[in-house]
Amino acid sequence: MQIKTFKLLFLGLFLSFSLLGFANETKNSENGDEELDITEMILHHVSDNHSFHILDWDGHPVSIPLPVILWTEEGLVTFMSSEFDHDEEGKVVVERKGQRVTYFHGKVYYANAEADAEGKYVTLDEEDHPVNERMLDFSITKNVFTLFFSMAVLMLIFIFSARAYRKSEDNVPTGIAKFTEPLILFVKNDIAIPNIGEKKYKKFLPYLLTIFFFIWINNIFGLIPFFPFSANLSGNIAFTFALATLTFIITNLNGNKDYWKHIFWMPGVPIPMKLFLAPIELIGVFTKPVSLFIRLFANITAGHIVILALISLIFFFKNAYGDVAGYVVAPVSVAFVVFISLIEILVVAIQAYIFTILSALYFGMATADHDDH
Repeated sequence: MQIKTFKLLFLGLFLSFSLLGFANETKNSENGDEELDITEMILHHVSDNHSFHILDWDGHPVSIPLPVILWTEEGLVTFMSSEFDHDEEGKVVVERKGQRVTYFHGKVYYANAEADAEGKYVTLDEEDHPVNERMLDFSITKNVFTLFFSMAVLMLIFIFSARAYRKSEDNVPTGIAKFTEPLILFVKNDIAIPNIGEKKYKKFLPYLLTIFFFIWINNIFGLIPFFPFSANLSGNIAFTFALATLTFIITNLNGNKDYWKHIFWMPGVPIPMKLFLAPIELIGVFTKPVSLFIRLFANITAGHIVILALISLIFFFKNAYGDVAGYVVAPVSVAFVVFISLIEILVVAIQAYIFTILSALYFGMATADHDDH
């Protein structure tokens, strides 16, 4: 009974924070000032940012600022993102070392000398994209913060797991090690050994364990809609690209002569066919990591967008057809959100598994010994 009550409270908290964010987005439209732009709102929620937006209190946003670190023409510039008014993007200027910078759609730009008719210090093109020059941005954004936070969490998990084994005289896992040991054995016995081989898997096991837990825990953090979580790190293509690049480098650095021979001079086929297959196989070397990072990025981002779109239906019907329509649609929308959220809990683990098993498969292909006869 206590467990069911806890689950209901957690679900209520989850949906409350999710709906609160959308209520903030639609606040102006209720007064008739502007219409709800669902596309912009969804993109805002899944994109990176220089602060964690918590809620709106008495018409003012409550956010947790993060450090802004810029390398400008005058050298290093640092300040907290609270100096930008995120509700007035492009209309607030921060001056440092004789330079003026402004914030617009999640990025920092050099500000114009004067504001335009709308009060913005950025110049927009026909597609409303700023044309102002940018500087090198090393800021601690939501994604960067979550990256470091997940690293710290993983270190704590496995440090305490190791200590649990030290305290156990018969080497039986206790405490958190009861949770981590089955997962480690799963990656070892069901992913590494079958795909790489009994003799060679130990060399790659630390990397496979790292990416499995790293991707999985960041996917979980992305599902929790409140600070210090909520960042869509696995839905950032730069993050997935970096992981896929590591797999690409490890694969090709460990490729044996049989691996490269099968790429550039396929054994057992006529010479004309060798010449035809060589460029195709070479292209395949690069398409494998591409499929890795696009698959992870697309699946995680799609899950977030579906949930956000379902919640936004409440406010869409409310604005289009009145309060009654919003109340009628709300139960259906919330039910679908709960259903998709439960599926997402499974998907975040599956995506970590797929990325890990494909990496292990590539390592196995690169190190396998072939009997061409």
